[in-house]
Amino acid sequence: MEGKNDSICIKLAETDEELCGRGYVHCTAWQEAYRGIVCDRYLDSMTVEATTARARQFPENTLVAKDKEKVVGFAVYGPSRDEDLKDAGEVVAIYVLSEYYGRKIGYRLMNEAISRLGEYNTIFVWVLEKNKRAIRFYHKYGFEIDGCKKQWHLGTPVSIVRMIMKR
Repeated sequence: MEGKNDSICIKLAETDEELCGRGYVHCTAWQEAYRGIVCDRYLDSMTVEATTARARQFPENTLVAKDKEKVVGFAVYGPSRDEDLKDAGEVVAIYVLSEYYGRKIGYRLMNEAISRLGEYNTIFVWVLEKNKRAIRFYHKYGFEIDGCKKQWHLGTPVSIVRMIMKR
């Protein structure tokens, strides 16, 4: 393991503190990564309380990346929620605090999520179409845009695209 990664541990979220950490990372990472892509008003209205409530409501299949006791990233995975891709696994979310970019934490979270989706030959993610950094990350990992696209309303309409990886 690289020296600067020695303190990073990837594990299933098991405690309320870890779910609270997921909530903090969710809110903060959205505000860091989506500024200029998602409407500022929407991002500024996000609260750690709301994202923590969501983390507590849906704790299953949550991986956390911890730097000692601090949650600095998370991933959520599970069976497909898409009608047209029934027999597939989905990486529902993957976020890392910007101060931890470049330390391969996203790759480690993705490796663990994909490992836990081992029964599926097809895995997919949904990504904001204008989030070029995330699209590059997924491309490096072997995901390709499949042409499926949706609109989300996050203060203003934004497009999300689906990326698929076949094993």
